[in-house]
Amino acid sequence: MGTTKVLAIAQAANSVGDGAFYVCSALYFTRVVGLSATRVGVALTVAWAVGAVVGVALGHLADRVGPRRVAVGLAVVTAGALASFLVVRSFWAFLAAACAYACGQCGLAAARQALLSGLVEPGRRTRVRAALQSVVNAGLAVGAGVGGLALHVDTAAAYLVVFAVDALGFAVAAVVLGRVPEVAGVARTGRLGVLRDRPYALVALLNSVLLLYMPMLSLVVPLWVAERTAAPKWVVGLLFALNTGAVVVGQVRLARGVTDLRTATRSVRRGGVLLLASCAVFALSAGVPDWAAVVVLVGAAGVQVVGEMLHGAGSWEIGFGLAPADKQGQYQGFYGTGTAVARTVGPLLLTTLVLGGGAVGWLVLGALFLAAALAMTPAVAWSRRARPKTVGVAA
Repeated sequence: MGTTKVLAIAQAANSVGDGAFYVCSALYFTRVVGLSATRVGVALTVAWAVGAVVGVALGHLADRVGPRRVAVGLAVVTAGALASFLVVRSFWAFLAAACAYACGQCGLAAARQALLSGLVEPGRRTRVRAALQSVVNAGLAVGAGVGGLALHVDTAAAYLVVFAVDALGFAVAAVVLGRVPEVAGVARTGRLGVLRDRPYALVALLNSVLLLYMPMLSLVVPLWVAERTAAPKWVVGLLFALNTGAVVVGQVRLARGVTDLRTATRSVRRGGVLLLASCAVFALSAGVPDWAAVVVLVGAAGVQVVGEMLHGAGSWEIGFGLAPADKQGQYQGFYGTGTAVARTVGPLLLTTLVLGGGAVGWLVLGALFLAAALAMTPAVAWSRRARPKTVGVAA
């Protein structure tokens, strides 16, 4: 079996469980365990912040001892963290389990990216990454359906089954990842050089801004639909299905045109334009009849997901292409902190901006997306000039 297929099976194994976990976890910890929504939010914020920092160090470890070995170990750690949620009954136990889960997820993402970088030739990395993203979204969609069943049953046992399934998925992923070839570690990679790489840090920061579409879709749009539009609540599920299905079908196709850093920055620019356009269309959904609001929201979500896919394709090529060949683990770990930053800062920032500012807030958010996308081109050029002899070399 080819390396890409093995990596895809590993991704599918844990993404189904993750989809169910994301749907059910908040209600379980608030309604069954009895934690307040504020405490759950604080714990998750702390956990993802810790995970972002630890993930860089774990990526560095992957460079030293080999990314497959680290990926397998962290898949097991994540499975254990999910299993511990089965017995969590207090805030501090929840915080500890959440930190272990976030560290495992962040470190595993870095090790997986380093593994992909070492096993796939540079010209195919973005296409393979796009294919894996399609698999992830398909798994999340299936998992969301499973989570929906658990929500319908609405018992502690149903939620615990979801956690057990997710833990089992990561255990399976650990076994599957053990079947891919190892990428030789680098005996001496030096210190965490990525922390002193200012051009790459700027690129990662701009990527974090663009990743704010994640809490926009998962949190802000549902609240906007419920509080500011006449659209029925079920349209939120329709928008989620549209986004997931579009990525499954279209991500690989849109990634085909991204083959180097020049085409990557162009893809990110186009994505930023479409993200701005989607924000403007979302703003139009307020103050119109229910049927019109549904049409506008679906149109906005359609524009948004194309922008998301264009950004994703360009972002992956940039993250791989600017990282030194012998430090892919730590660089991918640092680049991957954008997801944790978006999850940590995004909810408060976006709810304040959009729900507090209305249509103007949407336009400001769109302008933020566009500014970050346009700034990516000179930032990438600066990073290339800073490391002209090491960038793009195969591991």
